[in-house]
Amino acid sequence: MLGIRYFKANPSSYVLKYRNGHAVKEGAGVAFYYFAPNTSLVSVPLESMDVPFMFREVSSDFQDITVQGQVTFRVAAPKTLAGLMNFTLKADGSGYLSDDPTKLAPRVVNAVQVQLRSLLQGKTLQDLLRQSDQLVNAVRDRLKSAAGIAALGLELMDLAILAIKPNPETARALEAQVREQILKQADDATYTRRNSAIEQERAIKENELNTEIAIETKKRQIRETQMDAERAVLEKRQQIQEQDMAGKVELEKRNEALTTLKAGNAQREADAKAYALSAIMKAVGNVDPKVLQAIMLGSTDPSTLIASAFQGLAENASKIGELNISPELLQQLTKGKTAKG
Repeated sequence: MLGIRYFKANPSSYVLKYRNGHAVKEGAGVAFYYFAPNTSLVSVPLESMDVPFMFREVSSDFQDITVQGQVTFRVAAPKTLAGLMNFTLKADGSGYLSDDPTKLAPRVVNAVQVQLRSLLQGKTLQDLLRQSDQLVNAVRDRLKSAAGIAALGLELMDLAILAIKPNPETARALEAQVREQILKQADDATYTRRNSAIEQERAIKENELNTEIAIETKKRQIRETQMDAERAVLEKRQQIQEQDMAGKVELEKRNEALTTLKAGNAQREADAKAYALSAIMKAVGNVDPKVLQAIMLGSTDPSTLIASAFQGLAENASKIGELNISPELLQQLTKGKTAKG
């Protein structure tokens, strides 16, 4: 009504209120009433903006490459940017009067391309493929010190290169070269692994042989110890046998001496008996045998006398016609024999 309007800005927008060519109010997220016929509003966005890019450049070895990435920036000096580009809002505040706000991102992308081109033309394709991080750092440093972005009141927040790709033919050639290198590395790794396996197997064999040698050495030491023990036992046994044999020899010597002594005693005893018998025989040599028999029978028992009588009868049986022996005599002889038993 009557041209009086109300305006409220977002916290991420910096608004400048101009009246008669002079800024009467400014700030982020401000709210105010204004008279539309003599007031101009300028709104500069303060939020960060992510702008993707993709360039096609040539490396120092004349290889076509495609660089894909993203740049992030924000407005650091909104009044400076508002003085260089038109960010004036329409009278109703619904949009911008010009297309300058849409040109801000391409200006930043162009600045990135300029810095990238100068770096890409000084490096070979393989260097670019290997050193993308170094390339990003170099471009970021150049953009921060570049006059174009700083003059617009912008601040570079981040720069990322997502991919650096050669053309398909070059990519296939590089893939073939890299593939061969990978295959060679795989062959080298296989060779190294086999050599390592052989070395490990040799070490295992050596350890096994050393273990067997140690085991055989221990066995030999055990056998030698057992043999020494057996030798010591045999020596002890031989000493015992020698002592036993010496004892037996000594005993046999004593038995021999005892036997010799017994034989001598027996010989002397026999000589004494022979001498005594010889003296007796010499004494009775001239005596009648019957007298001697009578003398001997005189000291014998009656049964012996009867037996001697029967012997005499038997010797003179041819001279005896008839011999009668009474039962009483036989009974008497039998009783005497039974009594002796």
